[in-house]
Amino acid sequence: MEYKNRKAIIDCGTNTFHLLIADINGNNKLKVLHKEKFPVKIGEGGIEDNIILEAPIKRAVDTIRRFKNEIDKYNVNKIIATGTSAFRNAKNGKQVATIIETETGIKINIIDGEKEAKLIYKGVSKAIKLTDEYYLIMDIGGGSVEFIISNKNEIKWLKSFEIGGQRLLERFHINDPISLKEINSLNKFLDHELEELYKICDKYRPNKLVGASGSFDTLSAIFCTIKGEYFNEDESQSFHLPIENTLSIIDNIISKNHLQRLSINGMSKLRVDMIVVACLLVKRIMNKIHFNEIITTSYALKEGLLFSEEF
Repeated sequence: MEYKNRKAIIDCGTNTFHLLIADINGNNKLKVLHKEKFPVKIGEGGIEDNIILEAPIKRAVDTIRRFKNEIDKYNVNKIIATGTSAFRNAKNGKQVATIIETETGIKINIIDGEKEAKLIYKGVSKAIKLTDEYYLIMDIGGGSVEFIISNKNEIKWLKSFEIGGQRLLERFHINDPISLKEINSLNKFLDHELEELYKICDKYRPNKLVGASGSFDTLSAIFCTIKGEYFNEDESQSFHLPIENTLSIIDNIISKNHLQRLSINGMSKLRVDMIVVACLLVKRIMNKIHFNEIITTSYALKEGLLFSEEF
């Protein structure tokens, strides 16, 4: 028996592959049946050369095959799988998608950055009740970072930048802890790459930053452990993260090496390496664009795909 509104979503990110199986009821509410992720790291070793290497391809195939076995238990109505930055930029991205489909039967839809940003907005808007004010929505992926300026009525501007965590990690985070020289080089690079973002924010002046999934979930989890509370990113539709605490947590993270970061309560093992450059990116955005509030949400691309009728 198939369920009319039961979907399986596979988000093939540059660092992590995600599986989400959920029912959507008549009020557009989600009932999550299964959720998991695996650090495929499909961009590892080749992202700067725009190629997906043999070992990541094998990890990708093995992971999608395992996801397919899980999906088969739930009698879903539709499977939607997307490939993002690593797939769309790699010279062999389409070839890798074909290999995955041949081996597993799952078709990977390679989406461009604009489509990815729109789907992230759709997901975020299901979790957070936006108002007439302008928000800057930010999603840090392994290959790209999406920015959307919007309010409850419309998207005013959006853009995907190929400056994701895996790219920044391989280019700027050589020493551990990261050196001041590397931090300065990274900030100079970000200011050059994000000049258009800074200008558009001067125009619309968003005063709330919405951090979607990934590194923002980790920052929220660390903040909660400091307060003696538990944070469940799988159930957190929206969470308010105090600005001063966020900057303090970020400074603590970037001062530590790998083992020291692992010892931070609330740190995700999946993000322990990429979190440094992600934190530096968040800090640069916060220094350049002045917000009075940070809201984090676990809803992003996957949830946008769940509510999309385009696939």
